[in-house]
Amino acid sequence: MSRLTGWWVGRSSAAKVELYTRWTFHLFAPLEIVALAGIPLSAASSAALRPGIAVAMLLICCAHAVLCAVFASRALDWTVGKRDRPVRLAVALATGTAVADLTVLTLHTAGATTDPSVGMGLVTALSAFGAGTLLLGLRRVRHMLYAVLIAACATGVAVAAFGHGAPTAVGCGVGVLIGGGGFGTASGFSSWLLGIVGELERSRDLQARLAVAEERLRFGRDLHDVMGRNLSVIALKSELAVQLARRGRPEAVDQMTEVQRIARQSQREVQDVVRGYREADLRVELEGARGVLGAAGIACAIGPVTDGLPERVQAALGWVVRETTTNVLRHGDASRCTISLAGKDGSVLLTVENDGVGEGFVMGHGSGLAGLRERLAAVDGTLRAGPEDGGTFRVTATVPVPRKGAAA
Repeated sequence: MSRLTGWWVGRSSAAKVELYTRWTFHLFAPLEIVALAGIPLSAASSAALRPGIAVAMLLICCAHAVLCAVFASRALDWTVGKRDRPVRLAVALATGTAVADLTVLTLHTAGATTDPSVGMGLVTALSAFGAGTLLLGLRRVRHMLYAVLIAACATGVAVAAFGHGAPTAVGCGVGVLIGGGGFGTASGFSSWLLGIVGELERSRDLQARLAVAEERLRFGRDLHDVMGRNLSVIALKSELAVQLARRGRPEAVDQMTEVQRIARQSQREVQDVVRGYREADLRVELEGARGVLGAAGIACAIGPVTDGLPERVQAALGWVVRETTTNVLRHGDASRCTISLAGKDGSVLLTVENDGVGEGFVMGHGSGLAGLRERLAAVDGTLRAGPEDGGTFRVTATVPVPRKGAAA
């Protein structure tokens, strides 16, 4: 049983709607043949139509039904974006419908039938099916209305031109308008629904791809933030250890031990980044900044830390401390760095200032500051960075918090 239903259950919602719509329009072909074939066959059985003419009309109906089915299939392909709009096939369908109508009218006028309803019924039905199917190749509602009106008027004019009188011509035109309008409404709605479902399916696929891209950006940003400072510290301490070793100083061993510790810590942090669980701790980052900058010979003054901050706010500010510390080590030639944290007007204000303005400190450049802005935006925070008077460079991060949590 699962094999019988698997071909349906395994499809997506869009594929199910497409399959249902396609087979619905494919079934219109035999429906048209059955509906129209009854007109000449019943007339032939009642001796109102010669058998040869009945067979010819039947072939006309079959050819028109097949042409409608082919156009419907290609038009649905265009609706779901699998091929271009079938313009030539639409012209062929319109031309084929007109030729079929004129052929039936010619046979009827030549006296091939004694029943006027045979020719007029076939002409009206052929025009209605043709016009309704053609609407699958249109998108705008007004164009669909124009197409049905043109088909109705053309049919009425053709009937009148063959001398069947105004009442008969008006009746055929109204029949095409009603039949073609009803069939065209179903065609237009089906095409619209199929397009909407396909668009929703593509939107879901796009959303999935964006989620993957966002995760890649998160990974790259976190890896940059984690490894940036650690690699700078490893390089700094390794250089210091080399100089101490050349002088025969035993402190070189201590520096390399610290390098080993930082390398292992970096390995753990990278694993946390991969798992997506890592968050920066503000107090840990402040103490780390003090130790790293001190090891680099940069005097670091850190003000009192605000208590009671939410974890998300602390994490965001911790990343600011980490990135700004990395920038101080990498760029410029700072001799002092000041980090202060204060509450103001329902927000917490983190300020990092150093006296080593260099070319690397250009506001808006580099992935570090851009990553910080993204992290702060997640907690409705803002970041300002740029040189100040007196040869200093200042980074200011402002994050709104509840007033009870913002008190310093």
